[in-house]
Parts: sequence; structure tokens; C-alpha cells
Amino acid sequence: MTRRRFYAPPVAFALEEKTVSLSADEARHARDVLRLQPGDEVNVFDGAGKEFRCAVREFARDGAVLDVLEEVEPARPESPLNLTLGIALLKGEKFDLVVQKATELGASRIVPVATVRADVQIRNGDEAKRKVLRWQRITLEAAKQCGRARLMEIEDPVGLKTLIDRAVPDGELRLMFAERNGMSLAEVAHDSPAGSAKVFALIGPEGGWADEEIELARAGGWQIVTLGGRTLRAETAAIVAVTLLQYRFGDLA
Repeated sequence: MTRRRFYAPPVAFALEEKTVSLSADEARHARDVLRLQPGDEVNVFDGAGKEFRCAVREFARDGAVLDVLEEVEPARPESPLNLTLGIALLKGEKFDLVVQKATELGASRIVPVATVRADVQIRNGDEAKRKVLRWQRITLEAAKQCGRARLMEIEDPVGLKTLIDRAVPDGELRLMFAERNGMSLAEVAHDSPAGSAKVFALIGPEGGWADEEIELARAGGWQIVTLGGRTLRAETAAIVAVTLLQYRFGDLA
């Protein structure tokens, strides 16, 4: 039987009382869509990696209270690979698709990147916040569906140079995927240990990386990788890159 899964952040758990409170949206889905009643059992995950078997205690206008019965193993384990996907800003549905599929495939975080040829330019901080909130909602729904108990992080959009200039975490493998001037992923993987725990994959926009962007990344210590002879759409390249990296360093087999 498919688990009926709901999300509540860690602060919604009152573990000393062994209860958890659902938001109005989550409670509405439980009551009006799934037609759950007091006493019905569901699973609630906290977005930080924990999941609990719970029973509905009561519904209210602005939420619901559930009794926490026990901690359980999440429906699906997290990948051993800490994978960050940096991707150039794409038009609405394309970026939404990448967020959804990266969540399903087990990526740890997404960094939206402003590039020279990006399809979208963010005008101000309010617009950036709206977009990040939308992507976080997509991540939440995808996590419910695929069984993850940890929510993929969505960072605020950042310029490419700012990203390149960031300090490199210990042991992180940094890869820029480009349509030219790079090695194959097989060559890069051959020189990297199978147990690499951190990878940052950077995907460009529909128009590809500008020459100066590739050289900026190369000078910053990034390895340039190509994905064969065919030209892929940016959203396709992002999904393919995550899949291949999870196969090589993560838990896809």
C-alpha cells in the first residue's frame, strides 16, 4: 500500500507531547482530498531526514493535530552523494521540470545561476523570492511523491562569477557541463574516487556558455565536461547530468 505522506517542519513537532501540527494546506489535503478521519494513520516527514508514523487526532479550521506513534525509516533512503546542481535560469516550466526531476533523482540542492545567455533575468529581490518559493513548493510535492524525507535545498539566484569565486568545500568535485572544449564524464570519473561524496554540476542556458564563462570556470578550478555529440536542451542536460552522476557516485544502479 502506498504511504500517505505529509510534511511538517521540525518546529511543528512537540516531541515531549508526542504530537505534530499540520499546516492548513496539508490538513485540507488530508481532510478534503483523502477524506481522512480521526484515528486514521499517516506518515509525516520533517524535511530534515526523519519520518514518523502518526494518527490523526483532530482537524481544525487552520490545520490538524496528529499523535506521533513512532519514528520509522523514510520510504526511500537518501543518496550517499551530496550533489549540488547549478543551472542557468530557464523559462518557467523548464526550470520547474528540472527542480521536480532533480528532487526525484536525489540531488541535495539547486543553485539558480544568472548567466550571459540565460533565458530569464531576475529584476529584483522580490521577484527572486517569489521564484524560490515556487521552486520550494515543487520540491515539496516531488519529495512527497518519491519518498524522500529530506527536502532538496533551493538557494537564491546568484551570478556566475560570484558562484565561481566561492570557497571550494573539502573534497568537492566541480564540473561545468558544456557543449565544447571539455572531457567526457567517463574521463573525469576515471580520475575521481568512486566514493566521491560531493559533486557540484553546473549546467548552462539554452544558448550555451559564452567562451569567457567557460574560461572563467576553468581558471577557477572547474573541470569542463561534455555529454556526447548531440546538442541537448538545457533542461535535458540537467536531468541527464544528475542521472549520470548518481549512477557513478550515488545510488542509481
